[in-house]
Amino acid sequence: MAYVPRNNAIVDKSFHFACEIVVYTQQLKAKGFYEIGSQLLKSGTSIGANVRQSQRAVSTKDFKNKLSIALKEAEETQYWLQIIEHTEIAEVSKALSENCEELIRLLVSIIKNS
Repeated sequence: MAYVPRNNAIVDKSFHFACEIVVYTQQLKAKGFYEIGSQLLKSGTSIGANVRQSQRAVSTKDFKNKLSIALKEAEETQYWLQIIEHTEIAEVSKALSENCEELIRLLVSIIKNS
């Protein structure tokens, strides 16, 4: 089943970011960095999963809760990317870092305005 764009910025961006993370973590694991690759894979794909769940929220409180979890996962993802970059075990593309930062800004904005 192919991904169908939702015309919803946070849903679409978090999905595409998760795909980027999957590809990037495969590269990490190929270099032998299994543990950090696994941590990054879990947090980086969890963002989109929680955003997707928020779309079926039963209340505003539930919606904000799901997006708050997505925000925490985005912050964790940013942390792992910074660790990778700082320790120089692999190169982190500027685009990947910027996409993570953009997701964080979007999630903060949506949560504050909901």
